[in-house]
Amino acid sequence: MNKLLLDTHTFLWMDLESNQLLSRAKSLLQERSNRLLVSVVSIWEIVIKLQLGKLKLQYSLTELIESQKQINHIDILPITLDHVLALPKLPNHHKDPFDRLLIAQAIVEQAALISNDALLAKYSVEVIW
Repeated sequence: MNKLLLDTHTFLWMDLESNQLLSRAKSLLQERSNRLLVSVVSIWEIVIKLQLGKLKLQYSLTELIESQKQINHIDILPITLDHVLALPKLPNHHKDPFDRLLIAQAIVEQAALISNDALLAKYSVEVIW
């Protein structure tokens, strides 16, 4: 079993069954032996984008989360003190605070990140796309 932490866009595209998900990422997301994680960081980012009008969902965020928990067996990863304390150890390759916290979580949780963000590959974390 692999732990896979989904970047925010991956989580949204997975729900939409988007063609933007490459076949490798898609097959890993569909493999039931993998543990899929969505961070509270991503949920927080989605809430902010919804409030700013930069994102629209087909249904409520609560319904999206619940349906993905049911359909794809996604677990929600909380933000812990260990995650936050890992942030100062990261080089400054990426300025986005959401992505930096996702990187820290992936490192602490020993999870691969499912993302198409090329900057994430500069960190000591496995990035799959």
